[in-house]
Amino acid sequence: MGGRWRTASMAVAAFVLLVLAWELAKLVLPADGVSLGGTRVLPRTDDAAMPHVWTVIAQLGRPEVAVPGARPVGLAVAAAALFTLGLALGGLLLGAVLGAVLALVMLRFALVERATLPYVVASQTVPLIAIAPLVVGWGGRIAIGGWVWQPWASVMVISSYLAFFPVAVGMLRGLSSPAKADVELFHAMAASWWTTLRRLRLPASVPHLLPALRLAAAAAVVGAIVAEISTGTRGGIGRLIIEYAQSATGDPSRMYAAILGAAVLGLVAAGAVGLLDVGLRRYRGSVR
Repeated sequence: MGGRWRTASMAVAAFVLLVLAWELAKLVLPADGVSLGGTRVLPRTDDAAMPHVWTVIAQLGRPEVAVPGARPVGLAVAAAALFTLGLALGGLLLGAVLGAVLALVMLRFALVERATLPYVVASQTVPLIAIAPLVVGWGGRIAIGGWVWQPWASVMVISSYLAFFPVAVGMLRGLSSPAKADVELFHAMAASWWTTLRRLRLPASVPHLLPALRLAAAAAVVGAIVAEISTGTRGGIGRLIIEYAQSATGDPSRMYAAILGAAVLGLVAAGAVGLLDVGLRRYRGSVR
């Protein structure tokens, strides 16, 4: 419990330091930024580029449009963040399953690991902007029964593309972490590969898998936001950031309010994965 409070306190302290650094930059740096030889090396710090933190927070309570009964910006950001969170968690689940299966196959067959792992690593160098049109184009041809491929399904698939990599690598490392003497002991007791996997390798992989899942959760959120922007999917926080950025005329605080919602969304996704640590705490000391 003390460790969790310490982690939460450090997260709050990091946020406070970020706010102080933001306001200090506005106070110290020139409003027009700093340029060397015609090249801008430090950004502008005026209110049109970097609004005050309290201005962004105040924007959350203002109406989204200037009509009676309009919902506040904070409610719009929260609704969009929940929409994106659902897609990100779906992408995380899909990516985690694919990553775990791939890790098991690579563990079982060394040839598959040598042939596949370099391509798994290289796959993360492909930009999402290049993948998004392919996913949308291929998905648009899918029709199962009366169900037709929806834009949100493309977002979920793109999100899982980023999520599967840390899970696959982390779980493979965890499954390979038991000491050689422990594995040989199971072999000496005539334990099958599946028994060794269930009784030894899976418990030993938990301390490696949990950090990988946290990284995958953050990556899934990033993938969902970028995919919403690339595919034009409405309803999510990614599309909301673009809409607020396009409507910002001299006051970017509304856009920064949506960005703040996206940052909180990533923390919520990572925190949700952290709940697994409660149920799997007895495996925390399995790393050798």
